[in-house]
Amino acid sequence: MKKYFKLIRVKHWIKNLLVFLPVVCAKMVTTKSIGIILIGFLSFCLASSFIYIINDIKDINVDRLHPRKKLRPLASGEVSVKAGTFIAIALLILSFVISFIASGKILSAPTYFLLSYVIINIFYSFGMKNIAIVDVALLASGFVLRVCYGASLLDIEVSNWLFLTIMTSSLFLGLGKRKKELINNKNTRNSLQNYTEPFLNYFQYIFLGCMFIFYSLWAIEQTNKYLIITVPLLILIFMKYCLILETSKEGDPTTILYSDKVLLVLCFLYLIVMGLFMVVL
Repeated sequence: MKKYFKLIRVKHWIKNLLVFLPVVCAKMVTTKSIGIILIGFLSFCLASSFIYIINDIKDINVDRLHPRKKLRPLASGEVSVKAGTFIAIALLILSFVISFIASGKILSAPTYFLLSYVIINIFYSFGMKNIAIVDVALLASGFVLRVCYGASLLDIEVSNWLFLTIMTSSLFLGLGKRKKELINNKNTRNSLQNYTEPFLNYFQYIFLGCMFIFYSLWAIEQTNKYLIITVPLLILIFMKYCLILETSKEGDPTTILYSDKVLLVLCFLYLIVMGLFMVVL
């Protein structure tokens, strides 16, 4: 069973918590709304796992030459390509069925956002990831679509400042990941041949600075004046993240988060403070 959890990358489901962001920021936290978002969260998790499996199938030969990726269930042979394909298709079908249950409609905005996520990532897996800049833009779009999906389930309008915050933070994370890949093993991706470390470093931190500005403007825009307190806390989180990114060989955001207790505590503290200000007060 462990190999199947590894196959669908359950640890990476944490990214899908972004679907909860709109309902929290809109102060619409009720039993009904959380129930709907929970169903939507499960739907997006299954869709993302479908993409992970398809990407692993597509890159199976390349992954077998990678020092870390060769341990993945498909690359190592723990799970056959046939079994992986069957699981991927089942997850995709189940994802859309669950999404229909959450939205209450077959053709609806949540369906379109979920379908867009799947299509964009299929294009990414089958060639677009080899095009510099396009690869990072497509990765970032996945985070934005998660937020849009969560908002559409409850017909919530996403703040422009919040949208820009998610977009720039996603680009920051994507460029940081590419930078570490370029430094550690330039031959793992074709797109890395067209990147340079100064370029990635320059734009990575431009987007980080923009993210802080957009988030601050979003916090100021809210009726709760105490939200501005979360700005320095967010800065501390990203300072710690950047320190780990620059001093280790790891560039994957999820792996970095799980690997450092201080970063986990800071993120947990941020969630508690945000929950207090947006839900309780």
